[in-house]
Amino acid sequence: MKAGPALRTLKATFEDGLTRARAQVQWRRARRAYAAYSETLRASYEAPTLDHVVSQLSTAAQLDSARFLEWCEALHLNFRHHRKWWEFAWIAQALTQHGCLAPGRRGVGFGVGKEPLASYFAKEGCSILATDAPLEQEKGWATANEHASELSALNERGICDDAAFVERVTFRPVDMNRVPTDITGYDFCWSACAFEHLGSLDHGLAFVERSLDCLVPGGIAVHTTEFNLSSDDATVEHPEIVVYRRRDIEAFAARLRAKGHRIELNLHPGDRELDRYVDLPPYCQDPHVKLLLRGFVSTSIGLLVQKA
Repeated sequence: MKAGPALRTLKATFEDGLTRARAQVQWRRARRAYAAYSETLRASYEAPTLDHVVSQLSTAAQLDSARFLEWCEALHLNFRHHRKWWEFAWIAQALTQHGCLAPGRRGVGFGVGKEPLASYFAKEGCSILATDAPLEQEKGWATANEHASELSALNERGICDDAAFVERVTFRPVDMNRVPTDITGYDFCWSACAFEHLGSLDHGLAFVERSLDCLVPGGIAVHTTEFNLSSDDATVEHPEIVVYRRRDIEAFAARLRAKGHRIELNLHPGDRELDRYVDLPPYCQDPHVKLLLRGFVSTSIGLLVQKA
């Protein structure tokens, strides 16, 4: 017998209550470590801005900036204090800053879902290859309505003229753990909170490094992922999601630099009151700059790499 609407609502309310109670227990354990570790990061870096971006964390000051409001308007996003919106703005700003968004430029996006970036880049005159996981590997993204299986889903906000969009954007299923070798010669590539879902810490970073092979010399790679604000020791490494620590990011940056690539890090976590607020499961979503993720405080980090 199928449950009626009232019973389903009651069940969902009960499950949300359990989730919230568990999260409160985890937060009591994580709060002190988060406060101490955040201060360590604040002492090591200057506060980042969206006016000139490097590899940096999502912060409240960036979300309250005029630059962020400009990107919300350009990407047809309703303003929210949300790290996902910050990821879109940071990616677009990084590519603009490096002269990538211009007629004739070629870009490839990975795990694009239904994000607005491919549409905006096409509007700016770029030729775009948009990719997402094959449907048999999507692991729930389709049911969450975040998976792109056809071209039209990428322009549902109407950012780009339909005719120009069809001319400039193509779609191809791609497994990010096995990027085809024929995807080459691009001026830039991007992904937004996708590579933490590739199975392990190493798998995600291997993808970022592999994405550089898709670029021309001097090309720009911009990728966002999860960053651990609680610990540089313990973290989340689960087949469904991982959370990168400072040591993971710094070691990876050193490896890239040793190969001649360019990357600059700024791991300042922000110093406003909103940066100290942590959204707990089942998540209110606004504000949603820092969140508790499997017992650790996390936020978004953007990695900006220029290929040698």
